[in-house]
Amino acid sequence: MFLRGTREKVWVGRWLDDELQVDGSVVRRHRAETLGTKAEFPTKRLAQRELDRRLSVVNSPTYRARPTATFKEFSERWKLSVLPQHKPSSQASEKSDLKAWLTVIGSYAMKDIAGELLQSVVASWKGTRSAKTIRNRVTTFRLLWNSAKAWQYVVHDPCDGLVLPDWDRPEQAAFSVEDVRKIIGESESPYDVVFWLLFETGIRRGEVCALNVGHVDLQNGVIVVRDSRWNKHITANKSRKPRMFSLSPQLVERVRFFVEGRGTEEPLFLTKKGKRLHPDNFVKRQLKPILEKLGLEGAMHAFRHGNATALDRMNAPMAVRQSRLGHVDPKTTLDYTHLISADDRRIAAELGGFFAQVCSTSEVKKEGKTGSN
Repeated sequence: MFLRGTREKVWVGRWLDDELQVDGSVVRRHRAETLGTKAEFPTKRLAQRELDRRLSVVNSPTYRARPTATFKEFSERWKLSVLPQHKPSSQASEKSDLKAWLTVIGSYAMKDIAGELLQSVVASWKGTRSAKTIRNRVTTFRLLWNSAKAWQYVVHDPCDGLVLPDWDRPEQAAFSVEDVRKIIGESESPYDVVFWLLFETGIRRGEVCALNVGHVDLQNGVIVVRDSRWNKHITANKSRKPRMFSLSPQLVERVRFFVEGRGTEEPLFLTKKGKRLHPDNFVKRQLKPILEKLGLEGAMHAFRHGNATALDRMNAPMAVRQSRLGHVDPKTTLDYTHLISADDRRIAAELGGFFAQVCSTSEVKKEGKTGSN
C-alpha cells in the first residue's frame, strides 16, 4: 500500500489474486485499487484497515481461485443451466431482458461490473424504455447475478444502491356486473360460460384454458385450478399450488353440460375445431370484438379486477377474497366440503345470481360444446 498523486494524494492498495481459467489452470494476477484520499484516511493504519476490509475474501483461509468470465460468457452458461428451470412464459421475457444487457455490458468481465456501470446503463434506457421495462430488466439481472455469487464468480452486488425510475402503475380496468351481463349476452357457447366462470371465480385466462373435465366436481359444486396455459405449454399455475372454488348452483348447471359423458383428461372448453382454448386466440377472436361492439374498455384481467371489486362490495370475508384470488392455498388432501366454507358458498351463490338469466337457457346442441376459433 502506498500514497500516490501530487495535487491530491490517494492511498493505493496492491495485491495478488488467483483466477481459475476455463481449462482448469490457475493464473495469478496483480490487482490495484484506490482506497481513498489522504483526507479520508489520514494515517497509513486507517488506510490499511480499509484495504484489509476489501481483501477479507482473498485473505480468508477458505479462499479458492474464482472462475473468470465476461458477462456474455456467463449469461450463456446461465441460459443453459438455470433458464430451462423457469416457466416457458418467464423464459421468453428473461431472454429478451438478457439480450438488452448483452448489448451494453456483454464484453465486461463479471468482476468489473459495478454499481456505477449499472446506474449509467439504467440512465441510458430512461426515455427510450418504460420504467416497468427497466425494472423487469433489472429483476432478470438480479436473478443471473445471484447465480454468479452462488457459483463464486463474484462476491459483490452491483445492484446495491441502484436507483430505478419511478413506475406509476396504470389504473386497471374492472368490469362491473352489468358489463359482464352484456358480454355474456353477446357471447356464443362455450364463451358465455367461460366469461361467467372468469368473473365468478376471478381465475386468470391461462388457467381457464388449462381446465380439464376432471377439475370439476359437480356433486360438491367445486372447481379446482391446478394449471395454466401459455402458448402451447401447460404448466403449474402462478402460485404453483392448486386453488379450489365453490361454484354457484346456477353456474354448476351450465358447466354440467361440458362435464357429463366426457373423459376426465379432456379439456373442459373446446373450440369448434375441438381444440383446447388458446389464451391469446380466444381473447383476440371472441372477447375483443364483443368489447368493441359494446364500447367497453379492458381485457381479460378486467374480469379478475371486477371479481375483486364485487367481493369487496358484497362484504366478503377477507379470507374468502384472498382464497378466491389465489393468495391463500387450501389443503388439497382434505375433502372438498371441508375446504369450502359457508361464506365461500354464499358468495358463489350471490355471484351466480347475477348472470343466471343472461346466459342462454335454450337447449344446447351437441356441437354447442365447442365455440368458434
